[in-house]
Amino acid sequence: MTPARPSLLRLGLALFATVLASAAPAVEPVTKTLVCFGDSLTAGYGLDDPALDAYPALLQRKLDALPPAVPAVRWRVINAGLSGETTSGGARRVDWILRQPVDVFLLALGANDGLRGIDPAVSKKSLQTIVDRVRARYPDAKIVIAGMMMPPSMGEDYTREFAAMYPALAEKDRLTLVPFLLDGVGGRSALNQADAIHPNPAGHALIAENLWARLQPLFR
Repeated sequence: MTPARPSLLRLGLALFATVLASAAPAVEPVTKTLVCFGDSLTAGYGLDDPALDAYPALLQRKLDALPPAVPAVRWRVINAGLSGETTSGGARRVDWILRQPVDVFLLALGANDGLRGIDPAVSKKSLQTIVDRVRARYPDAKIVIAGMMMPPSMGEDYTREFAAMYPALAEKDRLTLVPFLLDGVGGRSALNQADAIHPNPAGHALIAENLWARLQPLFR
């Protein structure tokens, strides 16, 4: 009987460990939120199904495909795009968006300001207001600002001053900068709808790829 005792002991320890493991409560994943705060380019204007084809939805798919993290994290992407939105409109609306938790905030506004010829100094002030309100409510949130560029028809001085406000804000407030939201998409008919302004599904796919290159390190 003596030789069998080590085997019995190992069996007992294995059963005890199994019981402990089954009794341990399951660990619920932590939910974190990425807010995409923008205009029609973010909302997916003109797409048949923005919930599937707009770039925020494509970012959600990329996040869902990430390998499991320890501790477990589940990312939720909020499409807070509003067609026709200006930076001043965004400054008025942002408090409503901030009622939900925010871990990463993508700020993609300004296109409508530029097309309306709004003074870049006014737009920059509104963008700063949005950044300040996000920081005041969620000090640990990571903020990404996506730049826009205006066509030459707006005038050389205007287009230069408009484009410069995004890197200036990024440097001042230590934001992650995406230099141009429509990089590789703007001006390419194959990637835009008939209005030559709003991206089609292929255009949104390229926007998502470009954003992912900048955003992915923030999710680690």
